[in-house]
Order: sequence, then structure tokens, then C-alpha cells
Amino acid sequence: MYHAPAGRTALDENKMDTTPSTRLAELLARNQTYIPAGISSANRIIDPPIAFVRGSGAHLWDVDGKRYVDYHAAFAPYFLGHNFAPVNRAAMDVLQAGDSLFGAGPSQIEGRLAQLLCEKVAGPVEKVVFLNTGSEATSFAIKLSRAITERKHFIVMQGGYNGNHDELACNVFNTLADIGPRVSPGEYPLRPLGAGTTIEDTRFVHVINFNDLESVRYLCRRYPIAAVITEPILQNIGVVKPQPGYLQGLRKLADELGFLLIFDEVKTGFRHALGGYSSLCGVKPDLVVYGKAVANGFPLAVVGGRRDYMDFASHPDPRRRPFLAGTYNGHPVAVAAAVSTVEYLAAHASELYPAVDALGKRMESGILEIAARRGVEACVARQGSAFACYFMREAPRDLHDIIVNHNFELDMALRRGLIAEGVFFIPIATKQCSLSTAHTAADVDFTLEKFDQVLGRVLR
Repeated sequence: MYHAPAGRTALDENKMDTTPSTRLAELLARNQTYIPAGISSANRIIDPPIAFVRGSGAHLWDVDGKRYVDYHAAFAPYFLGHNFAPVNRAAMDVLQAGDSLFGAGPSQIEGRLAQLLCEKVAGPVEKVVFLNTGSEATSFAIKLSRAITERKHFIVMQGGYNGNHDELACNVFNTLADIGPRVSPGEYPLRPLGAGTTIEDTRFVHVINFNDLESVRYLCRRYPIAAVITEPILQNIGVVKPQPGYLQGLRKLADELGFLLIFDEVKTGFRHALGGYSSLCGVKPDLVVYGKAVANGFPLAVVGGRRDYMDFASHPDPRRRPFLAGTYNGHPVAVAAAVSTVEYLAAHASELYPAVDALGKRMESGILEIAARRGVEACVARQGSAFACYFMREAPRDLHDIIVNHNFELDMALRRGLIAEGVFFIPIATKQCSLSTAHTAADVDFTLEKFDQVLGRVLR
């Protein structure tokens, strides 16, 4: 979830007051004494600064008691809303029952979640393993694909985020000066996410644009590709959908050329359907990674896939076995939260997904009506509960479309103005917004009212 620093915008010129309150300033000062920048994840450093102290359903409250309608959802895990009572209760019950992190032998609750996922998700999931974060899970998926194929190289998507480790942390958001113009077929220069990495030295990762099948074939002719790893919808630069036939084309190329197709559904899984986006598009990946919404905000991630592939994690030959370990893998609190989340989604899927999709449509049509009335070129890219407003003519097909055509200044001005009005679109240009099952039509209508007011003010 890397983002480039934001500069001044039109709303700055309107003299929006972003001076931290006394409470916020004191909190920041205290934290910065002991934590670099005061925050343990660089992606949470935002301008204007905000410190939230409570979340409930679709709403957040900051340190000064101001309420916001939340469309960030902590980078999207809260599909059921903040502090969803059944999930919280399940996490507390498992501790009160005496379960613990035993650190040896099998766990009953871990087996229960694994069975639940294999039965309810089906499709791409025949066996699973549990980790704590999406980054851990994608790292293991890469190791697993290398063990299976006995190849070392892999392909990632420009603008896709697949984890914070050296194998994948590159090319999320760049300028044309960084990566050059669109190339097809071909690949782009590696651009690491920060210092201290070896990704430019090992040269095992190759970057192409989303929706570009020819570049996949191009790279497979030049390198022994173990895997293509991609979000089926790019959701770290908004909502960039696969063009018709693209994901099916990846599946055919994987079968033809012998690499594994890995879907990174850390953001799309369980938010768009109980079976993830792969169940909607009808394409079965070889391996799939889930996180975020699988436990509604509790730290848990999943790697699943074909039985024979997953069994490499316990391969009898240690030279073919990727090392899988983690003290907190399958922690009973997070696993209990995931069991409760998946069971709730399974029991209510026929109501929840259509309802949140209807709210998404309401938001989409409202934004488009406001933009048209205000004379602003805009489009909305949306998949169910996830949406992004781009200030450009058509929804993007890749990162280059966004870099060239999107009005970043207007985007940032709008986001900061909405925050001032009690609507939390995270102030990072192009970042997706996420509805939850806790949002209501009244929340959406309030948001559209503020969207109209802020856009009108920014355009003056």
C-alpha cells in the first residue's frame, strides 16, 4: 500500500485549516519520542493528520470526538464494519474457554477454519495454511511456487501491491520519469519501495502492466517464470478491473507455459464474494492468498490452492519443501474471528452482498450525477463494495492510464475537503473507498451531499 507523498492542492489555496488540535499534537509528540514518525506503518502517515480513538460499524471518532463516515476501513478489512459484535465475541470466547497459543501439535480451531474455508470457498481452495499478514502469505506463495516449478523468476503488475518483502515490494505507484512510457510487449524498470532492499540485485522479479497478456508471453520466452502473481482487480491504485478475457488468458498461458497463476485476493477475497473474485470471474488460480476481510480486521492471512501443490509444504524431500513456520500462525484469537466471519458470511451471503452492491450503485450514480452537473470529467470504477472516483474520461486499464489522465490535484483537494466535513476518504490520491455491510443509505446520501458541497467549493 505504498503511496507517493502528496503535494499542495487547490484546497490548500482555499486555506483549509489542517493545524492539529492540542490533543492530536500532544499524541503525535509523545509517539514521535518513541516511534519513528510516531506510527508503525508508513502508509498510515497522512496529511491532514488524524488520530482515531474509536470505531463502530461504519463510523470513526477522532481524539477530539469528531465523528466520520468511514470509507477507508483500515485499508479494507472491515467488510462487516468496525467492532462487529459476533466476531469480537468469538475472539473473546476462545480466550475465556482456555484456548491458547500452545506452540506444539495440531489445533482444533485451526482445523475447523481450514475445513470451513475448503468447503465454503471450494474452487481454488483444496488445502490451506494460515499466516498473520498478507505480506507473509504472498512471500510463502512465491516460495511455494518456486519449489513446485523449480524456477526462480516471477512476474508482477505495475501498480499492484503484493507485500512489503524484497520479493515483491516494487512498482506500486511511480511517475513516467520512473518507469517510462507504456511498453507492450516488454517490461518496466524495477522501482523498489524504499531503501534497504536487494530486489534490484537479484533481478528475479519482472514488472509489466495489468491487462497485458503479450508481455507475459514475452517474458516467459526470456526467463524461467515460476509464477505470475496478481490481484485479479488492482485495488491499491483504486479499482482497475481486468478487461474481458484477460484473467482467462492468464490461465491459458499458465497451462501452456508451465508457470503457476497466483491470485492475490488479500483485498478482493470475501469482500466481493465468499469465494473471492475468482468465483465471480470463473478463473481458477493455482494458488490464492486471502487476508483482511477473512477475519474482519483481526490479523490472519491464508494461502490456499490445489491439494498437490499445497502438500509441498510437507514434502518428504526437504530439498523440495519450502520452509513454513511462524510462532503466531493460526493464533486462536484471529482464527476464532475468522471462523465467525466466514460462518456469518456463509449464512447471510444472499442478503449481504446484494445489499452492499446496491449501496455501491447508489454511491456511483450519485457521484457521476454530481460531477456531470458540476462540469467535471469523472468516472467511477466499482466492484461491489469497493469504488474509486477518477477524474478522467474512462476507467483505467492500467497504471499508465492513471498517471497520464487522472487529475491528482483535484482528487487530493476533494479528499481533504471531505475529511473536514466528516467523511473519511483517506487522503491518498486514487485509493479505493470501501463500503461495509454497516453502511446505510443515509450514510451514502450524507456522503454525496458533502461530495457535492466540497467539489463546488474546490472548483471555485
